[in-house]
Amino acid sequence: MYAAVDLGSNSFRLHIGKHDGEAIRVLKSVREPIRLAAGLDAQGNLTPAAMQTALACLKNFRVVLAAYKLDGVRVVATSAMRVARNAAAFLPEAELAIGYPIEIISGEEEGRLIYMGVANALALPGERRLVIDIGGGSTELILGRGQEIERVESFSVGTVKQSLSFFIGGRVDSASYEAAILSARSHFEDAAPPYHPQYWKQCYGSSGTARTIADIIVKNGIGREVNLDTLNALKQRFIEFGHVSRIEMAGLRPDRAGTIIGGLAILIGLVHELDIPVVQPIEAGLRMGVMWDLHLRSTKRDRREQSVQACLLKFHCDERRANRVADDALALYMQTKPAGEQYSRHLYWSALLHEMGMVVSHTGYHKHAAYMIENADLPGFTAREQKTMARLISAHKGNLRKVADALAEPDFVKAVVALRLAVLFMHSRMDIDFTLIKLRMKNRIELEIRREWIGDHPTLSYWLEKEQEQWDEVGVDFSIRTIG
Repeated sequence: MYAAVDLGSNSFRLHIGKHDGEAIRVLKSVREPIRLAAGLDAQGNLTPAAMQTALACLKNFRVVLAAYKLDGVRVVATSAMRVARNAAAFLPEAELAIGYPIEIISGEEEGRLIYMGVANALALPGERRLVIDIGGGSTELILGRGQEIERVESFSVGTVKQSLSFFIGGRVDSASYEAAILSARSHFEDAAPPYHPQYWKQCYGSSGTARTIADIIVKNGIGREVNLDTLNALKQRFIEFGHVSRIEMAGLRPDRAGTIIGGLAILIGLVHELDIPVVQPIEAGLRMGVMWDLHLRSTKRDRREQSVQACLLKFHCDERRANRVADDALALYMQTKPAGEQYSRHLYWSALLHEMGMVVSHTGYHKHAAYMIENADLPGFTAREQKTMARLISAHKGNLRKVADALAEPDFVKAVVALRLAVLFMHSRMDIDFTLIKLRMKNRIELEIRREWIGDHPTLSYWLEKEQEQWDEVGVDFSIRTIG
């Protein structure tokens, strides 16, 4: 049983589902209209009131989650948390409130998860499709075939900002709508060509915005499908009401009218720019994608592994050296008896990719690799994971002052020691028998190696002395004992 929590810009949502044969069946669904994006002040900070509302919701979600025996829980935050300047300060409180780590995912990762939810719901392996998702703070376009994603982009235009910016004070008129639609079109016009209909057979609208608009169109007799004509007809109906507070239509809850007017402008802009004939709403998206991702991870089909392997190929890494360092680093790390599993996989992946910066320059390659890892579009990884890997890669070579602030975390230090030693032994051309080496770490680092290795590998003593000096600079004692 899995739980997906989506901290969206407009609503916080929770799904609890169970994998049942070829599908994930939703057992529990909760939605709270938090309006987080509307809680950003002029400086881009979440206001105290917005944060308190969010925390109260997260505490309620924690109660719901505690009532189920869950195999996996993943909490993802999207556009509003991506842009909030004080997100880093708010995150610890939010995590404490819900009781789970919160991942602020990129727009591209959001798009991939959305597509995963749609693709698994459709189960049409050969269909070429475009998926559009209009959220509170961003809009994602995903082009794919069956389960495979061919292109994904995220655009910083969403229902909340569009509504607040163009329908001032809730006024709805022709001029406001034309301005809102033109603004939306400007976001998509340059990116539109790869998403034109010749590249797909069916267009799906996966967001609550698209589903609500489709529902309004059908229930109010405007039409039977979502196309440019029916969208314009709905726009005209909204204009006739004159103000958001007066909008009353079947299929539209009063609390959603304020954002749907902006969402409609975005959808009309998309249909114009991409020449979309019909948008088919679908009851699947980000939360279903998150649960499928949890299921795949539990069955050892982790997309992060695929991303790392793709990087190895793309940046022409020496796989023999990469695999050796990764295996050695993990073996050394396990000798230090870390308190948990937090760094094991990220250490292994960092070790595999530690030389990818050589595609830029051999000088300072670790700095290039760290920058690339932190800023790359790596499917399956969160920004926090990529930052952790970037810090490990940056720390594997040279001085340790650059990660001094992270050295208070014992398991991180153990991971750094293991990676640095694995690289050191590889550069010394040593084939390590791990029954003959001991690495311990409590208040200091203790390394025990065979005496004959010093004679067999002349540079080893030099590199080990340099290693002791580097750790001494950050106040960590590194003792080396030779035996035999």
